[in-house]
Amino acid sequence: MKKGGWLVLLAGCFWGSMGLFVRGLGEYGFDSVQVAALRMTVAAALFLILMVPRKKAKISLKDLPLFLGLGLCSVLFFTVCYFLAIQAMSMSTAAILLYTSPVWVMILSVAFLGEKITLRKLAALVLAFGGCVLVSGPGGTVTFQGILFGLGSGIGYALYSILGTVALRKYSTLTVTGWTFLVAAAGSWVVCRPGEMLCLLGAAPQKAPLAALLLGAGLISAVIPYLCYTRGMEEIGAGRAAILATVEPLMATLLGWLVYHESITFLGAWGILAILGAVVLLNQKEKES
Repeated sequence: MKKGGWLVLLAGCFWGSMGLFVRGLGEYGFDSVQVAALRMTVAAALFLILMVPRKKAKISLKDLPLFLGLGLCSVLFFTVCYFLAIQAMSMSTAAILLYTSPVWVMILSVAFLGEKITLRKLAALVLAFGGCVLVSGPGGTVTFQGILFGLGSGIGYALYSILGTVALRKYSTLTVTGWTFLVAAAGSWVVCRPGEMLCLLGAAPQKAPLAALLLGAGLISAVIPYLCYTRGMEEIGAGRAAILATVEPLMATLLGWLVYHESITFLGAWGILAILGAVVLLNQKEKES
């Protein structure tokens, strides 16, 4: 497997840890949107610390719409849509709709990036999506509004791969990811009820554990995986990267089993095997990448 493939798999594994921080911060009274805002804000601050000394923070004003698209129309949009989908339907159904993103990436990458659809990619896509359905747990409440939000989350998630690929033609991985989170963090403060969130931060009884959770949420579930995914996508292409990133629910399931002693169902085990099968299939030798 190419280095880029390993980086995307590593990104998916780190993203899979997000639930640990969401649960931890939720115990302090923050709702899902506020957790997302805190995660984006901490990540944006860390990206600034990384970008400024390396002189990677400069972008052209004419490219600002591209980064607004990455931050607002992709990262912030898909996060808000995903949480609204969870509120409107079961979490498993929302997760399944979120992981339609590789389908949208494949369609959009053909239309805008000139990537080719191969039988191997299609087979891996079917395996990966089927695996996500089994791991997330098929069934649950379905509403029309929830479906719209869920599909919106998948499209917004996919847009990062497409817009990110365009941005990488001119800027470094650090610049692309850093500016994406600066914009997303700024936008998140519009929708997170900041007054309430700041009160909860100030009233937190244990500041050190809260600070550790915030740092972990920003660094482990945002900065590291987005850097890995963006760098990997630059090498292997948006379509393959989106499919490989479906190891995220697999890792989330395994962490839930290890940390919270959550059970893995028979269907979930088959889902894990299907996702691993997609990874293996996608990385067999092929004439095109």
